[in-house]
Amino acid sequence: MFLKTFVRTFKKNRFFSLLNVFGLALGMSVFLLIALYIKFESSYEDFNPSASSIYRIALEVYRNEERLQASAENYPALTHALADLPEVLDVTRAYNLGYKNNVIITNEHGSHGPVAIKQKRFLYADSSFLSVMGYTLSAGDIATALAEPNKAVITREYARLYFGDENPIGKELHMHDDDSNDELVHVTGVVDETHDNTHLKFDILFSYKTLFARQGDPRYYAYGGIPRFDLSWTRNDMYTYVKLRPGTDVNDFTKRLNTLEKKYNPNIAQSEQRNVFTVQPLHDIHLTSQLADEAELNSDGRILYFMGLIGLFVLGISLINYVNLATAQAMERAREVGVRKIMGALKVQLVKQFLTEASLINLAGIILSLTLVSAILPIFNSISGLPLDVNYLLQTWFVVLLFILWMGGTVLAGFYPAMILSSFSPLLIVKGRMKNSSRGVLLRKSLVVVQFVASVSLIAGTLIVYSQLNHMLNQNIGVNIDQVLVVERPGIGPRLPGFNASVEAFRNELKGSAAVESFSMSYTIPGKQRQYKIDVKRYGTADDQLMSVLTNSMDYEFADVYKMNLLAGRVFSHEHVQDVDTSVVITASLVKQLGFKDPEDAIGQTLSIPDWYDPIIVGVVNDYHQVSLKNPLQPTVFYCDIENGEYYSLRIHSKNITETIAQIEKAYIKAFPGNPFEYFFLDDYFNAQYKNERQFGLLFTTFAALALAIGCLGLLGLAAYTTMQRTKEIGIRKVLGSSEIGIFFHLSKEYIRLILLATVLAVPLVYFVMNEWIQSFSYHVTIQAEVFVIAGCFVLTMAMLTVSFQTIKAARANPVKSLRSE
Repeated sequence: MFLKTFVRTFKKNRFFSLLNVFGLALGMSVFLLIALYIKFESSYEDFNPSASSIYRIALEVYRNEERLQASAENYPALTHALADLPEVLDVTRAYNLGYKNNVIITNEHGSHGPVAIKQKRFLYADSSFLSVMGYTLSAGDIATALAEPNKAVITREYARLYFGDENPIGKELHMHDDDSNDELVHVTGVVDETHDNTHLKFDILFSYKTLFARQGDPRYYAYGGIPRFDLSWTRNDMYTYVKLRPGTDVNDFTKRLNTLEKKYNPNIAQSEQRNVFTVQPLHDIHLTSQLADEAELNSDGRILYFMGLIGLFVLGISLINYVNLATAQAMERAREVGVRKIMGALKVQLVKQFLTEASLINLAGIILSLTLVSAILPIFNSISGLPLDVNYLLQTWFVVLLFILWMGGTVLAGFYPAMILSSFSPLLIVKGRMKNSSRGVLLRKSLVVVQFVASVSLIAGTLIVYSQLNHMLNQNIGVNIDQVLVVERPGIGPRLPGFNASVEAFRNELKGSAAVESFSMSYTIPGKQRQYKIDVKRYGTADDQLMSVLTNSMDYEFADVYKMNLLAGRVFSHEHVQDVDTSVVITASLVKQLGFKDPEDAIGQTLSIPDWYDPIIVGVVNDYHQVSLKNPLQPTVFYCDIENGEYYSLRIHSKNITETIAQIEKAYIKAFPGNPFEYFFLDDYFNAQYKNERQFGLLFTTFAALALAIGCLGLLGLAAYTTMQRTKEIGIRKVLGSSEIGIFFHLSKEYIRLILLATVLAVPLVYFVMNEWIQSFSYHVTIQAEVFVIAGCFVLTMAMLTVSFQTIKAARANPVKSLRSE
């Protein structure tokens, strides 16, 4: 019976019913997409059954209570010290050489010739790494695969790339890097499955003990591989993870952890440096950790908070649409309710009927939303950067969410209209005295205001997000990175006899090209997250004057490639060959920190860099941002190095870029045979630091537009119904001489007032939420009043365009027909 009534009502009010279904479907689609996004981003490390008991130990370094460093990497020797703590069940290290060096790994015996691949996701890992981090092997023994030197574990994807269909177990791989490391290993395992939802991704693992053979060559580490990679308390470049016993008090463990160094590193007592070890839950790293030396750019947990709010806003708007239309149509169904009550229907039966209708409308909305989500998932992936597919829609949590959404939507959207409709008095209905209550009208107006508070908030939020993003992207970072092409130093060949001659030949051939304006080699480049620091002070001052600053190499053309401004003195040049041993160039902010009045006063002064040398300042250049504007500016000391740069930066002309790249590739392969040629443009590389903000902006904009569209759909239905109810009034006004434009504004003024009220209410909400977000950036915009004016005007314009479809149609109608319709 309920189903028949629903079908009859649906057909009778086809326009409004379809509007409800489509509005709910859009709102649910946005909500479900955001739920998928939040679920994936918060699922990092979930594949690891022991993830809740695993922690990464990070490092903070202080001097005179000033924090010099906050790094995700730690000292190699910490692993042995952790054995003193009974809470530790297991510990493992990983050395992220793929990020630090230019690594080439080759199968030199491929069936179709050598296969050489540049490896960015390449780690040295302890034998316990795979089991601690939750991996299994499809081939090989997980307990022994990384237990001995010169062993390797690879993923199935790279097993195919290197060895095709052959069994990779026992096969050789040859590693070269730009520090002249040269290691031959045998494959002992193949990872069963890799995961996108982990903060530490890898394609190839070498056994950690392989590092121990690096000894005896002063070009590497004069004190040997084991002291450097296993026993050192001087260089922190290892990710360190511990698995703790169940029930361990992490705060107590952290306190005990910070007592270990005094025992195992007695030299720390004589040092002015203080190390603090911090403990990060494995689950929290992806969403909360923004330390230096992260394996990849982590996400931001605040973005999930914002996305959750957007999802609830949009879903709420679509449910409000249903409530508004259902209550507005109450008078249309009053006669039906009166007849049913006279025939003996109880209130509870009527409530069930209207809840059933709401349930079926919500079910139709869910079915349509699933279709929409499946269809647009690839587009959503391209915007969000996620690897989702339709299989995610079949997971248990998602099915449960659909059921909750169905039941919740039915109750939230259907209960109030059901109570209103079922409470009509049959006596008043029969006498024709039923009319819309002022309370019902007030409710609908309130709900419309709520809808447009959400819409204005999302539009204003979008404007603020893009304003902040454009501020960072367009800010002068102190160096010109446009039209700069970068090639990494070759992994095969550095420091071998004749290599410098090869570099010089590469440089000369490119400088002979009209397409290449200048060529420079440097130790690092703008945008490189791994920052290199040194301690520096004015010569002759006490050690408590030491300050930690960034350092980079500069050759003779660095300032030309990066268009840096010389503020005083000179940069390094061929005419001053002693610069390599005696000179530095500093940035402007260091001038003040060193106590000089202006850049000219610093020229000729001597600095002291402990454990290195005492150079003379020969030049001062402008400050620049080594990393993104999310971080404060840091001073830099440039030392002169014309041979050992890890990055080759080429300023090229913008014409015929494809032909220019081909010329560079030809020269590179000729100078460095056996090395794969790869390049990137520095502006893209630098701006990749804003990936999270770009994706957030795109998602924010997309969902804000959909929220406004859903709100306008509801407004369209409400305007259509209200106009239909006022047909007689419109006819009388036209007979009395009202113009079409006058009738339009008369019918629209109520909506204008509601949207203006919504804009005013949205201002404090948006300011509070978005101001907290922008304050997290070292360089940020100020939220201006025009943001809210633009957002309010835009929403008002879209709403008026929506309402105009119905109001103008009614205003143009023949008044005779309008009056006759009554």
